[in-house]
Amino acid sequence: MDIGLLSVSMNVYSTKRIAEEAEKLGHYIEQIDHTKCSVKLGPGKPQIYFGEEDITNEFDAIIPRIGAKVSRHGAAIVKQFEMNGIFSTARSLSILRARNKVRTLQIMARKGIPIPETLFSINPDNIKKQIEILGGAPVIIKLQEGTQGIGVILAETKKSAKSIIDTFYKMDTSILIQKYIEESNGEDIRIFVVGNKIVASMKRMSEVGEFRSNVHRGGSTAAVKLSAKEQFIALNATKHIGLGVAGVDLIRSKKGPLLIEVNASPGLQGIEAATGINVAREIIMFVERNGKRRRK
Repeated sequence: MDIGLLSVSMNVYSTKRIAEEAEKLGHYIEQIDHTKCSVKLGPGKPQIYFGEEDITNEFDAIIPRIGAKVSRHGAAIVKQFEMNGIFSTARSLSILRARNKVRTLQIMARKGIPIPETLFSINPDNIKKQIEILGGAPVIIKLQEGTQGIGVILAETKKSAKSIIDTFYKMDTSILIQKYIEESNGEDIRIFVVGNKIVASMKRMSEVGEFRSNVHRGGSTAAVKLSAKEQFIALNATKHIGLGVAGVDLIRSKKGPLLIEVNASPGLQGIEAATGINVAREIIMFVERNGKRRRK
């Protein structure tokens, strides 16, 4: 098959690994920087350009690896490939859903997937009440479109929480506030889902003095065995968001597992190292099962 790998650089570990496994399985794969792509609309069939090259009919399938800073443009490029009948491992709508934490949690709550108590508002006049609704401090304050632990703050007192929230509101920055789950103890679980199958899972543990467990924040990792409930949550969360490839993040609480995020472009480095599983190969095999060769 001819596969387009939408990523800003081949120097990214995940991009490099996916390309390696595609080539090992006999496919042609080309890295396409989606920030350099344009779509021409008008009379006739819409065309997709990579720089000056028309790539409208170049690929049988695409694998989007869309970064947070260019989510909307990247999703628009993916949408055009979809409208041209090209299989994508992540639908454009699903990429945008997953990028916005509030939208993800709204869908999960409606579908009965357990999540931490969460509040979002833009009202600066009743911040004290907002904190009280969640049971008081400490609380977690998150940017609605943050990634890799960036924009996640633990406010340990009501005074500090009020100050941080007030600052974000005045900056017109979209945030959400979550109840702090103390027993999670700086740990979370990343579950990698491909298609309708869990292919790998790991526990991420924060370093001393840090409550965020992201690998990019210096956290450590280890393979982990999932409970039946955790498997159920991961598979259904991926289905409800509409992703073919997803990284589902959970924390363990006294009331059971709670979903905190669904990632549409999950990194491979940490989970492949922690589990020894060839996740990149699983992604290519998923493309093989679902993509269709469009030309000789």
